[in-house]
Amino acid sequence: MLETLGLTALAGAVYQAMLDNPGHGTADLADLCGMPLGQVHDCLEELAQLMLVRASSEHPGQMRAVTPEVGLTDMLARQEADLASRQAQLAASRAAVTRLVADRANTQASHGERLIGMDAIQARLELLMRNVTTECVGVHPGATQRPQDLAASREGNADAIARGITIKSLYQDATRNDPHTTAFAQWLLSLGSEVRTAPVLPQRLVIIDRTQALVPIDPTDTRKGALHITEPGIVGALFELFEQAWATAVPLGATRASDPETGLTDTERELLRLLGTGLTDDTAGQRLGISSRTVNRHMASIMERLGASSRFEAGIKAAQKGWL
Repeated sequence: MLETLGLTALAGAVYQAMLDNPGHGTADLADLCGMPLGQVHDCLEELAQLMLVRASSEHPGQMRAVTPEVGLTDMLARQEADLASRQAQLAASRAAVTRLVADRANTQASHGERLIGMDAIQARLELLMRNVTTECVGVHPGATQRPQDLAASREGNADAIARGITIKSLYQDATRNDPHTTAFAQWLLSLGSEVRTAPVLPQRLVIIDRTQALVPIDPTDTRKGALHITEPGIVGALFELFEQAWATAVPLGATRASDPETGLTDTERELLRLLGTGLTDDTAGQRLGISSRTVNRHMASIMERLGASSRFEAGIKAAQKGWL
């Protein structure tokens, strides 16, 4: 169970043994856990780095376990702070990359080209998937994906995976409610691919072997065309953006736990942030891939938890509680 918090199974066993048997020395722990003494020392070092053990005042030279109520709660707080920092970095990177790609799309690339229309995009994707050698990663925002587009990509994905190519696909949380996208994602998983989702994603993006990328010419209408980029600096920046989004996403099949302190889900927290910047319900819903009706339902739930009679009051109370 503690592996989900970042502990190895052996360190988790030693920690549990220390909680159950206060005062046990390393030799006693080694016997109890059936481990060599050196392995117990390694586990204690791991637990010390995570601040789950401290020097014992009662038994000099020994370590004592920090209670889960303190140690594990502090671990979660540190992980949440780290996640918030990475999300802020992702937001800054998203803005920088969007500006970079927009500027690039205004001129004819010396190491890339414009692809006008979906047929041109599909043809180039088929060629790229046929020639991929190591990895293909993709960002697919939106609450739904067109069934015909999903069907068109099946053959290329299947052939690539059969050749041992790593494929990572990032979808929006809202697609978990779309049967076509969910079925396609489950099919990818069944072949050994990786799929994750997040509340908000960068623009649509495909990167091949970290050397080539496709981005939409117009992010508001991705079917108009795409820019095929091969310049290392731009492709590298796009891949860093993908990695940041991937790190904060959740594997398909896993559930997002609500914040233990606020009770907010990631979608609710992001909705509050978007509305707090002045976006309308429609615009915020588009960013999250949800309808205005769903936005209203989320806000009604948040207002009820805050005991607020208006959104203005809810915003003030959310800020006072540190939710924003």
